[in-house]
Amino acid sequence: MKTFFEAHILSLKNQLYRMAYLWLKDRDTAQDVLQSVFEKAWIRKDELQKMENPKGWMVRTLKNESLQEFRNNKKFEKIEGMDLESEAKEDEGDADIQIKMVFKFLQTLPEKQKEVFHLREVEGLTYEEISEYMEISLDQVKVNLHRSRKSLREFLTKANYNER
Repeated sequence: MKTFFEAHILSLKNQLYRMAYLWLKDRDTAQDVLQSVFEKAWIRKDELQKMENPKGWMVRTLKNESLQEFRNNKKFEKIEGMDLESEAKEDEGDADIQIKMVFKFLQTLPEKQKEVFHLREVEGLTYEEISEYMEISLDQVKVNLHRSRKSLREFLTKANYNER
């Protein structure tokens, strides 16, 4: 039988790693930050067991640790407009190229929209979890998600139109 920590905290490892990697864009740094988060969780394992939303605490702690990593290393990346087709290789299938184009497009969205979209569509967090994690209102979550989806729809419509 699994302990609370194994069932509810360690089971988040892959999801939290993907989030850390999304923010930090470096595998080793993401693993280091994740290790630090799990160390803090282990120290507070009794507190976590009593929390209503331990997953939210883990995500918030991961965000804070990631921000601290940026501050410590003064790594602030500015996302600029990208040539969406520049890295597509000729030997890749059309579907692979389209998927890469969509992911590159998503990187051009404003930070909040990109983060809300990722948390909802990739990580599967609820609106309430996203609201708590990002420390924004539920309405703001919905607005940012709507805008990111609308932008993606417009991009895909335009891409399909250009193919004709």
